[in-house]
Amino acid sequence: MKLHTAARIVSTILLLAISGNAAAHPFHPGTGFGAGFIHPFAGLDHLLAMVAVGLWAAQFGGRWLWAIPLAFVSTMLIGGVLGFAGLTLPLLEPVIAASVLALGLLTVFRIRLHATGLALVAAFALFHGVAHGTELPAAAGALPYAAGFILATALLHALGLMSGLQVRTAARWAGAPIALAGGWLLLNTMA
Repeated sequence: MKLHTAARIVSTILLLAISGNAAAHPFHPGTGFGAGFIHPFAGLDHLLAMVAVGLWAAQFGGRWLWAIPLAFVSTMLIGGVLGFAGLTLPLLEPVIAASVLALGLLTVFRIRLHATGLALVAAFALFHGVAHGTELPAAAGALPYAAGFILATALLHALGLMSGLQVRTAARWAGAPIALAGGWLLLNTMA
């Protein structure tokens, strides 16, 4: 793939990273499916983590192309159900920010963890899911809301996968601005 394509991907991620603090998600238009679908796009932390999962999975190839995103989506759904039930996790926002940092670094350094990677992604997904679940709008039904955030997450994973497969080696550098944004988000959650 051409260098300008990789530059566009990296530039887009970088612009998203410097666009302002979007870690809080107080605004979810609509109810049900629409509110769930917009949630992963409404916070930089979720958006970058979802894309990074796809970028990282693209570096593995083979069955890992679907196993890593599937581990994230399925565990995120479990976390969402726990969030719907009122469960909160300690350090929820810092762990979500740390997931952006970690996934960005895993992509940059092309670290292949295989089964350990699945466990790591699942742990991060649990926190993302609880965050989604605890922010269920009062008027929204849990099932359509969950369907919305699951579909949006799968689409963001697919975007990361397609980008990673299209630009191959250059895709690893897309992890750098993701990691930088994750570090920035983490510092903001600790302040």
